[in-house]
Amino acid sequence: MTIPAQFNAKETEQKWYDYWMKNNYFHSKPDHRTPYTIVIPPPNVTGVLHMGHMLNNTLQDVLIRRARLKGFNACWVPGTDHASIATEAKVVAKLKAEGINKNDLTREEFLKHAWEWTDKYGGTILEQLKQLGCSCDWDRTKFTMDPDMSASVIRSFVDLYNKGQIYRGNRMVNWDPEAKTTLSDEEVIFEERQGKLYYIKYRIEGSEDYLTVATTRPETIFGDTAICINPNDERHTNLKGKSAIIPISGRIIPIIEDEYVDLEFGTGCLKVTPAHDMNDKTLGEKHNLEIIDIFNEDASLNSFGLHYQGKDRFVVREEISKELETLGAISKIETHINNVGTSERTKAVIEPRLSDQWFLRMEDLVKPAIKAVLETEEVKLYPSRFNNTYRHWLENIRDWNISRQLWWGQQIPAYFYGDGKEDFVVAENIDDAVKLAQQRTSNSNLQASDLRQDADALDTWFSSWLWPMAVFGGIMDPENEDFKYYYPTNDLVTGPDILFFWVARMIIAGYEYTGEKPFTNVYFTGLVRDSQRRKMSKSLGNSPEPLELIKKFGADGVRVGLLLSASAGNDIMFDEELCNQGKGFTNKIWNAFKLIKGWEVSETIPQPESSKVAIEWYEAKLQQTLLAIEDDFEKYRISDALMAIYKLVWDDFCSWFLEMIKPAYQQPIDSVTFAKAIEMLENNLKLLHPFMPFLTEEIWQTIAERTPEEALIVSTWPEMKSFNESLISDFDNTIEVISGIRTIRKDKNIPFKDTIELRIVNNDKASTYFDSVVTKLGNITSLEYVSEKVDGALSYRVKSNEYFIPITGNIDLEAEILKLTEELNYTKGFLKSVQGKLSNEKFVAGAPEKVLEMERKKEADALSKIATIEQSLAGLK
Repeated sequence: MTIPAQFNAKETEQKWYDYWMKNNYFHSKPDHRTPYTIVIPPPNVTGVLHMGHMLNNTLQDVLIRRARLKGFNACWVPGTDHASIATEAKVVAKLKAEGINKNDLTREEFLKHAWEWTDKYGGTILEQLKQLGCSCDWDRTKFTMDPDMSASVIRSFVDLYNKGQIYRGNRMVNWDPEAKTTLSDEEVIFEERQGKLYYIKYRIEGSEDYLTVATTRPETIFGDTAICINPNDERHTNLKGKSAIIPISGRIIPIIEDEYVDLEFGTGCLKVTPAHDMNDKTLGEKHNLEIIDIFNEDASLNSFGLHYQGKDRFVVREEISKELETLGAISKIETHINNVGTSERTKAVIEPRLSDQWFLRMEDLVKPAIKAVLETEEVKLYPSRFNNTYRHWLENIRDWNISRQLWWGQQIPAYFYGDGKEDFVVAENIDDAVKLAQQRTSNSNLQASDLRQDADALDTWFSSWLWPMAVFGGIMDPENEDFKYYYPTNDLVTGPDILFFWVARMIIAGYEYTGEKPFTNVYFTGLVRDSQRRKMSKSLGNSPEPLELIKKFGADGVRVGLLLSASAGNDIMFDEELCNQGKGFTNKIWNAFKLIKGWEVSETIPQPESSKVAIEWYEAKLQQTLLAIEDDFEKYRISDALMAIYKLVWDDFCSWFLEMIKPAYQQPIDSVTFAKAIEMLENNLKLLHPFMPFLTEEIWQTIAERTPEEALIVSTWPEMKSFNESLISDFDNTIEVISGIRTIRKDKNIPFKDTIELRIVNNDKASTYFDSVVTKLGNITSLEYVSEKVDGALSYRVKSNEYFIPITGNIDLEAEILKLTEELNYTKGFLKSVQGKLSNEKFVAGAPEKVLEMERKKEADALSKIATIEQSLAGLK
């Protein structure tokens, strides 16, 4: 078979992915084997592949492919999330571009458009993952809006409501005026921004006197229902029992007293706007104040805003400040820095808003999840430093606002039968709702047409917190075979930014519904950043297009490039050069394969001693690496595991092993050594396969004809065996010996084709096991052990051993002595300067320990070099 000169990634990737799919290697079904299960963190249905997805899914593919090779029944469930806010926003924008207003559509009409959009774009990211090589069980692909998935969400809601864990209440919530929906506290991102502090004068009723209030939001004065002072504030005793007049509107509001007002902050007078501030709402309830909501759902002012009605809040802020100045109602304006809440999804500034919403009580639900991670460690987070973040969030958790004012998502299964806030029933379907409503009202004539379902949808996270259970049907049918076999899952790979949104909530749901953990290990990836440590984003223009990287460097090259620097939880400083390094690695392996397959094999020639010991050494080195990477995988140090394999293949296999067994020019290799070389190559391919699936399968299938049952993807992981560690340490010493010979050849311009002799004074009783390798790689005609130094020879040291190469006639002795003398004098001068530093008490007392270590190492290296040079000079004289 003719092996192509270059590895063709493009052709190879499509060929082998099609082959894997055709042979159904990715599909799993319950059997006698131990399952190994991963559920994908479902990307938004709106999404396309970005660098974070590339990293996250490459890591998952590494874990699943390795599990497959180790004999587990590997199941990786893919899918997408319906992403209520993001998807609805995209559909609304599409309709707007077509001249259609969402408000002119019925819910059913809008959902038809949403499904059309989802059907057209929703599978994009999963198809892109295939190009990366992801070996997901595509037959099990799930979408959070699939009928069975939605049914699971609805059943969960009804169950928790019946347990008293879900309630409906009028609460101050976070309102996203762009998405026109409420958000949970966790979906609000606080940003420090520079704004203004306006000092507004309110006239005191019945006098010409004023009180002054400082506010960052002058537009909210239309919602003021009181001014509050601290009863202990002597500055304002004259205000007690009086009322104030709001500028512009002229509405009269009471002046109340409460110790909540900070005596040290601002003017000591606090405007109270119960509809638009959480703390003001608490004051309002305590003092029975009126609640006036001044905003429309898009944060424009409503009729309470008088002549500002219909204008955006930020436009009004600028205009009202000018009007107040004109009226003489502003005493001053200062620059002010404050934290502004923004929507995680739309980036809009959040408005606190009073609203009837659905909430999930979290105080009791969270307890098993706290215990599982922080006490029993049934669930382990990697790196463990995230335990502190987990503890902080869960020990300070608030009730979860699970309703959203959206149509795209699971509609809340609450059915209203009257005008009162409590006139509703909760049921999985309309038929059950009718029966419950009939019982509640004692009206057997009540029909489905008399009921009105809550228009809101559930928070997307309330769907995805069931993901590890729902994908196996565990909510609707917990006794089914798949769920009992695959759940709990093994590993979860995700980003730390959704530790609370998703990871913690899945743990909570797992214990609530099954009494078990949903997974055992959570591996947190870092963020992918550019070389300037900036987070990659399209807006900054610093994020490469993942599919273009695959075209340029090959999927294997990109995978290796990403993973070489992807230690758990640490951000990745991504540079395309990493992918180039990965591509270089693929070329190195391909060239090594070509070299082996290019050798002529002889069945008659005996195996050289150098090849025999080379094989023994490499088998030991392979076992040492296997042991190391098992430990790395156990601790989720995936980058370290790859680096260990990288060094094994690049340094030990390609640079040393192949050199040691390579036959002489135009000579055959013995069949025993060749067979072992193929065996070692195949073991390397098995270790590499989880990281570089396409290249390894191509080489594996080219080495020999294989049946589908013999494909690399379903072969077996190398078996761990005991190994001789001294072989490894002895060869490390041998490398230094060979390096010394090569250095002398280079320095003295002795071509490799010219044979040399080697004499060794074995002071430290070093092993002679690899002498045949030294002889071959040094092109040595005679290797002898002697008791004393050899005169007239070039020499070097390895540890306490002395190595001598007798001089041949083509070396200029006088020039060599002069060169070594100059080098000796320079090194002695360098040593003197270093020792001068170390003898300086002031320097030693003040220098950091690392600096002192460095100087001491310089001293030791200089002393060793001086000894070697003096020895060489003695041999030449």
